[in-house]
Amino acid sequence: MLARDVTLYVLARLGLVVVVMGALMLFKVPLLPALAVGVVVALPASLFIFKGLRERVATGLDAHQAVRRAEREKLRSELRGDEGPLTQA
Repeated sequence: MLARDVTLYVLARLGLVVVVMGALMLFKVPLLPALAVGVVVALPASLFIFKGLRERVATGLDAHQAVRRAEREKLRSELRGDEGPLTQA
């Protein structure tokens, strides 16, 4: 789920750059200046246009990081010997 959201967010931002660049090229702006302006304009615009998607990605990243942190702490405690044996014979 997280990978899909991140991919969607990246594609949405790239799409916004292409849209701005395409609009500028309709007015006969050369390719490189249109690309530069598209990148500069798309950065702040995407913060407002894709706010919900950005927050969903941030929430997913936080949840993923919490799971990884818990797994890392469990492994460290097992390596320190804080927990009992994993299987009882």
